[in-house]
Amino acid sequence: MENREAYIEKFNAQLKEIRADLDKLDAKARQSEADLKIKYQDQIEDLKRKQIEAQAKLDEIKNSSGDAWQELKAGADVAFENLKISWNNAWEKFKK
Repeated sequence: MENREAYIEKFNAQLKEIRADLDKLDAKARQSEADLKIKYQDQIEDLKRKQIEAQAKLDEIKNSSGDAWQELKAGADVAFENLKISWNNAWEKFKK
């Protein structure tokens, strides 16, 4: 069984990595032509929303008491998986 602090630390590290990658994508969008910029911005906004959702799930775990965090873990894992999938899809489209 994974302990709560280790899970929070791992989740935070993953979110930081996604934030850094999102900053790279955002910088690329700012440098792109106008029509691509709109496409980038829409994708970036979607990723930011999903990142906020994942952060909210992590905050719920941080604020939970006792073993309640185990029940919240599944929702956090789903939110982060959705974020990773969206990120990978966006990165594949725009890294070209």
